[in-house]
Amino acid sequence: MDNLYKSLIVDDRYLLILNGLKNTIIITIGAIIIGISIGLFIALIQHNYKENKKNNILYCLTSLYVKVIRGTPVLLQLMIIYYIIFRTANINIILVGILAFGINSGAYVSEIFRAGIEAVDKGQMEAGKSLGLTYWETMRYIVLPQGFKISLPPLGNEFVTLIKETSVAGYIGIMELTKSGDIIASRTYNYFFPLIITAIIYLILTLGITRCLQFLEKGESNVRG
Repeated sequence: MDNLYKSLIVDDRYLLILNGLKNTIIITIGAIIIGISIGLFIALIQHNYKENKKNNILYCLTSLYVKVIRGTPVLLQLMIIYYIIFRTANINIILVGILAFGINSGAYVSEIFRAGIEAVDKGQMEAGKSLGLTYWETMRYIVLPQGFKISLPPLGNEFVTLIKETSVAGYIGIMELTKSGDIIASRTYNYFFPLIITAIIYLILTLGITRCLQFLEKGESNVRG
């Protein structure tokens, strides 16, 4: 108990945990918003190309983006963005983290949306066109809402993964949850309690999100039933 007291109470070290938790949540929420925006844009561009053979240049660029981001480690991308792209810029380090993880998430979310859109029966698109709707109107009002529902479970998994991936943000000096636990451990010379507490908080966050997603899926199933 003495070690636990030193890890949390002495010098108000619990504030480090709370600050790290706050930054982790901010980065995760900001990154998922950017990721969904990028991912949806890419999925629509790629589906439009496959359907209508339009925007070939955009299709090639987005395909390259997805391959590069998915083929390189998120930590490497974070370091490139911070140490190379924003090396001379006066920018908030939290914003750098949001951008880096958002750009990384966008590649994975694009694949989630692409799979969701392609899972919608092709007859839905044909039905929309038969009603006189354009491709984009059919996509907006008919296909995309169905594709989003199909994509919801894997989007939740991406959200959970993103929370855990933010643990590498400490490499560029961001005070996120893992970094705060490491700082407390270095000050107390005791790694057990700081790291266990950090792990428990991550577990609570991920289990809580998973439970919320299960509730949403169950509610959606009841509505359909």
